[in-house]
Amino acid sequence: MIEPGSHQKEKLTIDIVKANVYAVMMILPVILLYGLPYLIVWHDKFSISHLRNFMASVGIGIIGSIFLYISVLIVGIVIHELIHGLTWALFAKNGFKSISFGIMRQFLTPYCHCREPLQIWQYMTGAVTPAIILGLVPAIFSIINGSFALLLFGIIFTVAAGGDLMIIYLLRKEKKNDLVQDHPTEAGCYVYRKVNSEQ
Repeated sequence: MIEPGSHQKEKLTIDIVKANVYAVMMILPVILLYGLPYLIVWHDKFSISHLRNFMASVGIGIIGSIFLYISVLIVGIVIHELIHGLTWALFAKNGFKSISFGIMRQFLTPYCHCREPLQIWQYMTGAVTPAIILGLVPAIFSIINGSFALLLFGIIFTVAAGGDLMIIYLLRKEKKNDLVQDHPTEAGCYVYRKVNSEQ
């Protein structure tokens, strides 16, 4: 509970359209970040013969590949939001009761909302966790075991975390023990800075 007059409140939000543009701009850097180490370690996988064998072994056709891609994407997005919720619930006094899920209909963008104020570091931890679990970790494992599917998965879900990374960027200079609360209807949050605290 935030006592009246104890904090200065500021709204920090991101434009959903800009967030999507930012995510598109992330694609090439993320491909280079994960793809170059993969290429160095597993360069033989990019030979013509290996690619032919890979395509032949898939054997599910174009329609099947599209269906599989869409299915993985949908399940991954659900898990992405669930990871937000589970992480924030660990820090929230009321646990998972403070977490809700929904979809911004005008943008068809799913979201996870924490109704309870959290410390900056707690909020940022919950914001970045999906990018780590669904993006960075699969990409690292792909470099270790050579799985091209894991590499693609890691790239896609790192890019999908673009909006989360934008919010983390907005909060980067905030004091870690000040408070932040999800905005109920927009992509962003309210920051509560302690009055008379050192800036």
